[in-house]
Amino acid sequence: MKQNKLWIIPCVFFAACCVLNLAGCLTEGQLERCVKPALMPLLCVTTFTWLLGRAGSVARPCLAPLLLCAQLFGYAGDTMLMGSGFAFFAGGIALFLVGHIFYITLFGKQSLKGLKPWQWAAGVAAGMACTCLLAFGIGVKGVMLVPMGIYGFVLMMLIFSTLMGVIRFGGATWWILLCGAVLFTFSDSLIAVRNFGSLSPFMGGFGVMVTYLAAQSLLAVGSLRLIVSR
Repeated sequence: MKQNKLWIIPCVFFAACCVLNLAGCLTEGQLERCVKPALMPLLCVTTFTWLLGRAGSVARPCLAPLLLCAQLFGYAGDTMLMGSGFAFFAGGIALFLVGHIFYITLFGKQSLKGLKPWQWAAGVAAGMACTCLLAFGIGVKGVMLVPMGIYGFVLMMLIFSTLMGVIRFGGATWWILLCGAVLFTFSDSLIAVRNFGSLSPFMGGFGVMVTYLAAQSLLAVGSLRLIVSR
């Protein structure tokens, strides 16, 4: 069956907006704020149209809503983080946390299924240890340790869910997903350093966005490969 190429149209617009967004970060003007709200909706439309063109060959259609929900919560988090003040920061982080849970559920339906208790224990223990090292390394203190610790642990579980896919199944798909999860963690770490450490807003903004856009793109590509693979 011939597959349509409608997804190319929103994909081109997404790529163009990525370039404009990064250019806006470098120039410190209003361009970045104008373009940013369009990024995740365009990626979501690209994902939807790509899946629509392969409706007859999707092996795991139940995973598609999880991917779309993760991307939509990413859009909501992006929008919230554009505001100033603690409420916007906390709201944006909370929305991204929900998005990460959708991603973990998507990947975990295959990579975490049937794990032995000792594997779960090792993954959780390693996740908690890495979260503590990350939090103290960044310099998070006081009341923010708990919420940022929870968010950091969810990020570690995102990495764990993709790492187990690499260990158990291998293949390019799981490596793509692991790279996306690691880049997402790095991007969010830069946000934390910018807010709690000494990273300048200029370099932090560009670094956050280039790693974030790469992460979301890799997670989208890997997830789509996972959804259609048999």
